[in-house]
This record gives sequence, structure tokens and C-alpha cells, in this order.
Amino acid sequence: MQMINIGILAHVDAGKTSLAERILFDTNVIDELGRVDQGNTQMDAMELERKRGITIKASVVSFHVHGLKVNLIDTPGHADFIAEVQRSLSVLDGVILVVSAVEGVQAQTKILFFVLKKMGIPTILFVNKMDRSGAPSDQVMEQRIHEKLTSNVFSMNSVADAGTKQARVAENRFDWNTHPAFLERCIEIVAEHDDPLLESYVNGDRITVEQVKSSLRHQVKQGNVYPMYFGSAVTGVGVSSLLEGLAEWLPVNDHPEAEGLSGVVFKIEKESPGEKTAYVRLFSGSLNMREQVKLQRKNNQGEFETRVCKIKKLHALWDGKSVSAAKIISGDLCKVWGLEDARIGDVVGEQSPLIKDFHFAVPQMETRIEAVETGKGHLLYQSLISLSEEDPLIQVVKDDFHQDLYIRIFGEVQKEVIETSLNEKYGVNVRFSETRTVCLEKPVGTGHGVEFIWESENPFYATVGFRIEPGPTGSGVSYCMEVELGSLPLAFHKAIEETVYHTLKQGMNGWEVTDLIVTLTHSGYSSPVTTAGDFRKLVPLVLMKALSLAGTAVYEPIYQFELSVPAAWISTAMFKLSAIAAVVHDTVLKNDIFLISGTLPVAETDRFKRSLHAFTQGEGFMVVEPDGYTSIVGKVPVRERTDDNPLNRNEYLLHVSRAF
Repeated sequence: MQMINIGILAHVDAGKTSLAERILFDTNVIDELGRVDQGNTQMDAMELERKRGITIKASVVSFHVHGLKVNLIDTPGHADFIAEVQRSLSVLDGVILVVSAVEGVQAQTKILFFVLKKMGIPTILFVNKMDRSGAPSDQVMEQRIHEKLTSNVFSMNSVADAGTKQARVAENRFDWNTHPAFLERCIEIVAEHDDPLLESYVNGDRITVEQVKSSLRHQVKQGNVYPMYFGSAVTGVGVSSLLEGLAEWLPVNDHPEAEGLSGVVFKIEKESPGEKTAYVRLFSGSLNMREQVKLQRKNNQGEFETRVCKIKKLHALWDGKSVSAAKIISGDLCKVWGLEDARIGDVVGEQSPLIKDFHFAVPQMETRIEAVETGKGHLLYQSLISLSEEDPLIQVVKDDFHQDLYIRIFGEVQKEVIETSLNEKYGVNVRFSETRTVCLEKPVGTGHGVEFIWESENPFYATVGFRIEPGPTGSGVSYCMEVELGSLPLAFHKAIEETVYHTLKQGMNGWEVTDLIVTLTHSGYSSPVTTAGDFRKLVPLVLMKALSLAGTAVYEPIYQFELSVPAAWISTAMFKLSAIAAVVHDTVLKNDIFLISGTLPVAETDRFKRSLHAFTQGEGFMVVEPDGYTSIVGKVPVRERTDDNPLNRNEYLLHVSRAF
């Protein structure tokens, strides 16, 4: 059976979840239409999704149309969940991008289209809400698409009585006799990417309908041109044509089963007893019940680590249900039990060029989180760990010294999602502190520190010396030794190295220290009195002494941005960028739109985005991605220490000797 994996993307409130409901209803997967405003939709399972009318986590369901099995992933559209969208795109064959005819092309629509175009994902546009009051004619809407998204679109239908409940559509047919203007338009669009067709067109040669359709299919699958359908998810107008377009325009899976097993885990769910379910997209080969499969994951050094797992249970997605299956073939999605410790991004079987790299952006903001009810701190921690296994966008940091918990996040809406998830799934009510940006420290010079065994100020039975010096940008922590490996028992060497990495999680200002070279210059012990604990307690004192002599600079995270602003607001945009210490690299004027690229501080990004929407009246949009760090000039932010503070010798010794 032929199959295809598609996603639905849109700005908040454009109607993508309503469209998913309509598709499931029209394909007989559900018997009754749900409504977002009534909170009874099939695709939004979380209470917060129903309450706010937004999609937060990607939902997966399947249906059949015209002999084609379609796996549908209804993805988030809110800016705070763009990473979830990008992750879903990695397993899709194509996308339906929903545009609201009433609200028009909004900022998030432009961002999503930018991502789709950059990734080369075949995309069909569906202009929704043509039955709503305020919806313009299809000609006006198409012109707006040309101006704000792309001119490489061809409309597969036209609308009569737009903006009324009687709105209906008529198909544009590939027929020279009845729809010559439509065919001419298609040729104009596709000829830009098809040289033989362009040559025939210029020479006045006869071009057949099949030539046009064949070229269009190829260019749609290449992500160069985009079919567009008008309709209404609420009334169902235009949806049947859209469904026919799935098989017509998007690439159907044809990866042979004979090839070796290769798939990727793209979603994790935890069931009530704690059993983990992995959603897997197969790119080649097949999965079988009780089969032993390899699971591969990149470690911190970028190398793949492999382990073997046995499939305990296998489910296929079939017409809105999850059904038991003995085998899943190439190109399909499935649910798998038995992949112990599986994480999103893990490769099932062998690596394959068909698998797109799962890149997870690192959250660069953090907030303290605590349980409202006394005594639920441990339950909160366990619940957060469980949530982080399902969602790699959540990072949990535990402060064992103050018994505080922190989470690293992307935005304020994510806090609300986490709060709701903790309450719904685990019965924990929480509150947050103010969100702050996560900085780094780097050494600015060279520093030395050493303490010898038996010296009066050294209460530990160990000798340790370090030299700290700056390392290359992006090198992290490089640890090396000038002492002989045999100068200490291996357990002591291990204790020293582990404590070095742990200590450098907090520098002079409390931020993690990176891009440095740590060299062990001295070592010594006394048998049999020395223990690994002596080294674990002494290393922080000596290491931080060397770091204080080297000195550190604090670096804040920055984004690389691409900003689109109408020419009328370019002066305001440049002024506001300069006010937040943004660095502009390039400015290009194209079709009365300025495209500006550069870098800006992460801490200022949300504020600028909010002002951008206001001063451009919703016409401007910005796409950002992490671009490293830049040093902070002037007063630097300080993070409260979460250890025994080796920077204060007396306080530290009192703590580690348990004198309190």
C-alpha cells in the first residue's frame, strides 16, 4: 500500500486543528466533528490545548483516501513551540500550510513558510475560513499570498460568495478548452524552474496538459512551487479537493523494504505505569514483533553509542486507532514498546542519508520552580524528569545545596504548559520565579593553583595542582595531565577529573565555565590514609584558586536573526535594533520589503518581537536561531552558587568537614 506522512502547520487560530477534525470526519475516522471553541477536538488531548484553543504537542493519527494511507501529524503553531514543529518536519513527506482568509498572512505564517522553504519540504497551501464574514475574494487573497509569502503559487480552485455562509468553490481544470488562463498561469510559474518547458513556451511550441502537470508535480516535490486550495474547515467546502491533492502533489513513499532497517524516534509518551512508548518513523526496512534492534544515539563528543533492545509490543496507526501489528514496513509510522531509555532523535537500526539530523536548540532561559504544597519537592523533581524524557525542550537543573529546582525553557508560554502538565498528570501545583537568561564564563588569562599534602593549611591527605588557560572557542573543557598516569591510583585520577568537570559548572560569577584548558600539574597521596574523597574535596579549592587568578569574562547568548520589515518602517526597526545592541550584518531591499540579518542578545529578543508586531502593524516578522555567545561589557549578571562555595576557603572547609 502506498503511504505518505504529512503535517498541518499554521499560525495560532488559523484553523489547522479544525481542518484536521474535518479531514478525519470526511474520511470516516470520526463520527462527529469536534470544535476547538468547545474543547472537544480529537487532536488536542491536553486540557490546556482545549482551554486556550492552541496545539502544544504534536498529535499523530492516520486515515485513508483514494487508496492512500495518510499519517497526519497535527503540529504546534505557537512561536514558543517552533522547535517541536521543526522536529516533526524531520519525519514528514509534505505539509499543509493553513492560512486564514480573515486574519490573513500573519507573522507566524511567514516564519513557518520560511522554515518549510529552507528545509525544502513540499507544501500545499489551504486558505481557510472563506465562509467567514470579512473574508476577501479568492483573487484578493491570492494577491496577498503573492505579496507576503510567495508568488510561486497556482490556485486549484476559485471561490464564489466569499465571506458568506454560502461560499462555494469551483475547480480549476487542466483543460485548454475550459481553463486556458489557469494553464497559462501554471506554465508561467513552472517555466522558471523547467528550462525545456520555458524554451517550448518562448518558441510558441504546443505544450500538452500532461507536460504541465508533470512539471508541476516535480517542482512541488522539490519545494519550488505550491498548489493552493480555498475552502472552509467548518463547512467542509474545498476539503475534498485538498484531499485529492495529497496524492497528486506530495511524494508518496517508495523506499524498498529490502534495504536495511533505518528509522528514527520522533515522539515519546509515558503511560500510567511508567512504561515508555516510542513513536518511530521507518525510512527503510521493517520492524517485527519480538525482534532485537539496534538503538543509536550521539554522545556529547558527537560519536554514536549503540545498544540492543527487544521489541515487546508493536502498534500500527490505522484509521484513527492504534492497533496491534506483527510487522511495520518502510515509510510508515508506528508505536513501539521495549526501546528502553529511548529518547527523541535516537536512530533505530542503521544510519541513513534519508534521516534528517535531529537538531535540538538548547534552551537559553531558566526559571526556578517549586511545589506550592510543602513536602512535594521530591515528587516535583521526579515529575519534571518524566516530562523531560517526553520533551527534550525541557531541561531540569537541581540545586542540591539549596534544594532548589530550575528548568531551562524557550519562552513564557512553555512555563504555562509545564505548569498545566504537572497538575494534570502528576497532581503537583507549582509556582515560578522570574525568568532569566543563561550565561557562560570563559577565562581571560592563565592561572595556577597548588596545595601540597602535609602542609598546615591543607587538611586533606592529597596533593593537587592545576593550570588554567583559555581554549579555542567552542572547545568546552579540555582536561590534560603533566603528571605521569602512574603517579596515582587510577581511582584517584578518575576522582580528580570528575570533580574538575563538576566544579566548572560554576565559575567566578556562578555561570558554567567553558572554552578552557585545565592541566593537572601536581599530584600526590599517602597510602593507606588517602581516599578518593580527599581529592574530591581538595580539587574545588585549588581549581577555583587557579580560575580566580586567570580571571573570567561573562558571555551572554545571542541569536542570529533574519528580519523582514516593510520599507515604511525600516527607520523604526533600525533604531530599535541599535537600542538593544543588535549587530546588523546585511540589509537588502526586495519588492518594497527590507530583509535585515545580524545578531542580537537573547535577553532582548522577546521584547523586540513584541514591539515588532506593534510598530509594523503585524507586517514584520523575524526568524532567529542560536549563534553562540558574546562577552558582556559593564556590569555582569551573577548567579547564586549552588555548592559549598570553594571561593570562600573558610566557609568551604566548614561545610565539607561538616562542622556546622
